Amino acid sequence: MHDQMPTAMPLLSRGKHRNPSKGACFMELASFLAGERWSDHPACTHPLLAGLARLVNDHTTDAARPSLAPLIPSVIGLTGDDPRIDARIALRCATSALPVVSHERQLALAVSVLSAEHVLAGLEGRPHGSVGAQSSLALAQVPDAARWAYRFRRGVRVSAKGFRRYAAPNTVQLSVRGISEACVADPDAMLRKLLTDTIGDCADLIRHEAPIDPLRWEDACRLTRR
Repeated sequence: MHDQMPTAMPLLSRGKHRNPSKGACFMELASFLAGERWSDHPACTHPLLAGLARLVNDHTTDAARPSLAPLIPSVIGLTGDDPRIDARIALRCATSALPVVSHERQLALAVSVLSAEHVLAGLEGRPHGSVGAQSSLALAQVPDAARWAYRFRRGVRVSAKGFRRYAAPNTVQLSVRGISEACVADPDAMLRKLLTDTIGDCADLIRHEAPIDPLRWEDACRLTRR
């Protein structure tokens, strides 16, 4: 994370924008700060983390979206081919959303938790069927969904490749939408915490150094405040 942040903040808006004069979302500003071509799919950030950032940006209310801006520099340089990254992102999303989403979504996300743990156990050399503390706590809060998920997952094999391609992106999308529609006091705060925690998870797996040029940050603020 970046400890020294400028006081001025760029304006964020929902959706995709052709150029800064039309507005900017979280990942578009990341592409600008990284010196890349203007895009909401920049190469500087892992695709699934970028997907999470776009979803959080779009499902956060207009009033709360400015609070996401300080996180933008933290995603620059967080990319790599390690399959654990996708599994960790999906697991963080599923465990964060599981206790608060609707019952129908809880069933799907409980399966996602067990599937992500299965993939990670294989990648990390952990015993088959082992579940981390984060997952155990989330599953314990939804016992009915957890029991259903354990029965559903019995005998089902999930490959790291298949999870990365299909299950992980679906889990991220379901989690963000579920949190944004949940009956909780402050879904915006939950979404920001989810993105913050996931960035931290990725940083634990990826060595990166991406200092941000203060002048470029000022340019981003000026471009989005026209």
